Amino acid sequence: MKHILKAALVAAGLAVATGPALAGNQLAVAIGGYDTVSYHTSEPAMGEARFNHFHNGAIWYFTSAENRDLFAADPDRYAPAYDGYCSWAASQGYKAPGDPNVWEIVDNTLYVQVHPRAQELWQADIPAHIVAGDENWPRIHPF
Repeated sequence: MKHILKAALVAAGLAVATGPALAGNQLAVAIGGYDTVSYHTSEPAMGEARFNHFHNGAIWYFTSAENRDLFAADPDRYAPAYDGYCSWAASQGYKAPGDPNVWEIVDNTLYVQVHPRAQELWQADIPAHIVAGDENWPRIHPF
C-alpha cells in the first residue's frame, strides 16, 4: 500500500511538472510554451521543447537555438512582466494567469493579459497600471 501511494504521488508530480502553464510557475512551461523572444523580434510563435532554457522556476521554450541563446544571455530583456501573469490583475493587486495570445509590448517589456477585456482596462491608463503593478508585484508574487 505504501509503495502504491508513493507511485501515485510521483506520477501526479510528473504530470504537474510537465504540464504547460500560462505563467512562469514552478517547474512549469512559461507562457504556455510560446517563445518569448519571438514577441520582440517578429510575431508570437509556439516554441519547441528541444530549444529550452530553465529560468526563474520555469522552463522556457523557443523556436530556435538562436532565440534560446538570446534569452539565456539577457532574460530580463525578453521575459514578460510579472512572470507572465496578467498585468491588469497585478495592477489591481492580485494574480491571474496570462494568456499568451493577449499581449502588448510597452517600452520593450512584454505585458500579458488574462483576456481581451482585461487588456482594454489596462490600456485605459498603461503608465498608471504599470506603476501599480510594479508596486503590487512584490506583495502578490509569492502567492
